[in-house]
Amino acid sequence: MGDALRRPSRTAERAAVLRAAHQLLDDPRILDDPIAVRLIGREQAAALRADPQPFDTLAARRLRTSIAIRSRYAEDNLREAFRRGVRRYVILGAGLDSFAYRNPFEDLRVYEVDQSATQAWKRRRLRDAEVDVPKSLTFVPVDFETERLPEAMRRAGIDASAPTFVSWLGVTVYLTREAVMGTLAWVASLAPGSEIVFGYAITPSSLGADGRAAVERIAARAAAAGEPWRTFFEPEVLRRDLERLGFAAVEDFTPEQAVERYLRGRGDGLWTGSALRLMKARR
Repeated sequence: MGDALRRPSRTAERAAVLRAAHQLLDDPRILDDPIAVRLIGREQAAALRADPQPFDTLAARRLRTSIAIRSRYAEDNLREAFRRGVRRYVILGAGLDSFAYRNPFEDLRVYEVDQSATQAWKRRRLRDAEVDVPKSLTFVPVDFETERLPEAMRRAGIDASAPTFVSWLGVTVYLTREAVMGTLAWVASLAPGSEIVFGYAITPSSLGADGRAAVERIAARAAAAGEPWRTFFEPEVLRRDLERLGFAAVEDFTPEQAVERYLRGRGDGLWTGSALRLMKARR
């Protein structure tokens, strides 16, 4: 087992801090998350409140905007799926995601899927923050590169008999293409009505100079944390791949759509970049 599997994800930590910064620095919030600040720990929360400037650079503002938008977009689509009758929500690569602890749907079952080290770290954070683990939540330990996701999910009580909503945010870029497509194939094997919202990174060569520079900066930080970026996609190629897997409805959520839906009319200059994208696919 490599070092990356023995320790919690550092990029998950960074994403959690930026979600917390969004709660404290931005008004109105794109994502209202009262658990976010508690999950980063008392010391980090105190430091963030005392001196938010390190988290309010142009690069940090764009990255935290992207992180807030991806969670909001996933949860908006989950709400629509719930209205259609979906009662299972699988969060792949959950990290310090807080949805399960503020779940507004009484009969929605939530499954957090992640590496065992990250889950143990998260449960310590939850205890320290005095956040209770709800009975509607199941932790599912799995390593996306070495374990078969369908087997792990069957052990957790998930099969293909009922529609399931899946989110997979901030993960695919760290995996091999084979691992990414294998996970998407598992979602495509679920019951009709199942849906996934996932994030991916655009191939740098298709971006402008500013976009490539942003990718290089973020990727370098991730590599320094021992979690290098490995896989990029072209939107139209990815769309065709998803259709071949059996998804009937595929939607690429572009940066322009994100700005129109979540940032229109803001006066604080929050913006999102073009390198990190979201895609939705339904069976």
